[in-house]
Amino acid sequence: MGDDPNRRGNSRRWITTECEASLRRLGTDHIDLYQIHRPDPTCAIDETLGALTDLVRAGKIRYFGSSTFPAHEIVEAQWVAQRRGRERFVTEQPPYSILARAVENAVLPVCLAYGIGVIPWSPLAGGWLSGAFGAGRPNASRRSTRVPRRYDLSLPENQRKLEVVSALGRLAEEADLSLIELAMGFVLEHPAVTAPIIGPRTLAQLEALLPTAGVILPVDVLDRIDQIVPPGVTFNVADAGWEAPALADASQRRRRRD
Repeated sequence: MGDDPNRRGNSRRWITTECEASLRRLGTDHIDLYQIHRPDPTCAIDETLGALTDLVRAGKIRYFGSSTFPAHEIVEAQWVAQRRGRERFVTEQPPYSILARAVENAVLPVCLAYGIGVIPWSPLAGGWLSGAFGAGRPNASRRSTRVPRRYDLSLPENQRKLEVVSALGRLAEEADLSLIELAMGFVLEHPAVTAPIIGPRTLAQLEALLPTAGVILPVDVLDRIDQIVPPGVTFNVADAGWEAPALADASQRRRRRD
């Protein structure tokens, strides 16, 4: 990564360069699953799939997947792979939690339809659902300094999240669960989800997460969650993890006025 346009994105040159660098750092001759981090609007998906396919055929990676791709780009990648004889994305890695449910609208149904494994990131919503902070308690998450838009309590969308976390905490207590168990059980419930990605930094965090593997939430608890956070709703667009360039750059959605 860097300011050099040739040191980022999903081009053949950069994917090949970074795969070789990863193999050297890991001290191995192959990678089991290689994930493309975000969509790249400057690069045709056929070039990306072609590069990844060549790495598979060279034995340097076994499988590859996408991360935080919108549904239409997941579908496009599947069709390009079929038409052009490429290997295909076998996994998608979206943001998914009780506070970030937008992927329920299309991404998760598309993954089910195409048989794509789903390994969601941030099932605890970047610490919001860890029980570590809330009303009257400061957020000690390292992410709060890296992505402040997701945590700044002066923003109405984050104030709404704080209210929701309090309601979810009460629900978890009524159900005799920890907030972490409620959050992880919710993510595991979706039929498209293969396994959520956890990111413990301490032994205590790991010990709090391990019991969640066997949590099955009762239907009435799931219904209550839907009442608190309606299906398909993400309160803060920053929690989606990626924004289409056309939404951030006005020149990409307006006619030129020369």
